[in-house]
Amino acid sequence: MTPQKMEARIVRYGELRPCKTAFIDAHTPGSDQKENFTIIGGGVSESADQHVHIVDTPGFNIGAAGQPPHCRNSLHSHRTAEVFFVLKGRWRFFWGRWGTAGEVVLEEGDIFNIPTGIFRGFENIGTDYGMIMAILGGDDAGGGVIWAPQVIEDARDHGLVLGENGKLYDSKQGQHLPEGVAPMPLLTEEQLTAYPEPTTADVIPNYVARYWDLVALADCQPACVIGETGLLRDRPGFEVSFLTRGSAPETPQSHDRASVLMPLRGHWRLTWEGGDATLNPGDTCLVPENLPHAVVPAMTGEASLYRVIGTEDPAGPTVKL
Repeated sequence: MTPQKMEARIVRYGELRPCKTAFIDAHTPGSDQKENFTIIGGGVSESADQHVHIVDTPGFNIGAAGQPPHCRNSLHSHRTAEVFFVLKGRWRFFWGRWGTAGEVVLEEGDIFNIPTGIFRGFENIGTDYGMIMAILGGDDAGGGVIWAPQVIEDARDHGLVLGENGKLYDSKQGQHLPEGVAPMPLLTEEQLTAYPEPTTADVIPNYVARYWDLVALADCQPACVIGETGLLRDRPGFEVSFLTRGSAPETPQSHDRASVLMPLRGHWRLTWEGGDATLNPGDTCLVPENLPHAVVPAMTGEASLYRVIGTEDPAGPTVKL
């Protein structure tokens, strides 16, 4: 593979293109300043304005959310896995029908394998612009977002209507539901009873991994974070590993499925037969299947990286609460 072809598979943090109208709460006060990024795969954006950096998917999607302080993402659910790790800032995740069932605060590097099938939201509680990176299960990311009823109602009051076709229509721009397209129906009270309400004590031990714990675990060999044998045991259709300076193998390796490299701290040198490239914090690299490659820290100092590889496990709900 030539360096030019590999560079086309690297999305640089500084070149990410945000969408501020990705979801139904884009006009709702408190959520109207968030930015959505679709890095690999189509993601779950509801807006035609969303830029997709790499269309092809390796069996999962990679995205990101950027938000200024005090900005929040409204309560929603997915039919497949959703995993976040904090790239920048300090974030509060909350869940439940009204967002009051439980919560956890994540610092930079922490990772959260959110239980499938619960309503969840998040907000930047830091003092600067923050960024969280997201891994969504499945090639089609589960077919979209399921919103808590109050989110749809609040959005309608501020000019945004979601059609049953999954597309947004903005009355502030003179848009209306097309003929034959009804509004997205609200979940009924009976349907809402199917969404679990786990407590904080239920969630944190089994679905949250802290950065410094992972640094210790990955001192000599890569740590499996999410997977059948991972620290957070689950089979969401992909495995997540954590590498540090001490555990990054210098001998080239290859995988029978495409993998994604996501540096968190430090600068990393990716090498393969035919070239090399430097990966920086916030960059995302899609490595082709069966390509022997090595990735090692390029400079002294702290270095850490998340690696995601697709599996044959179903991308649908696997976790039990």
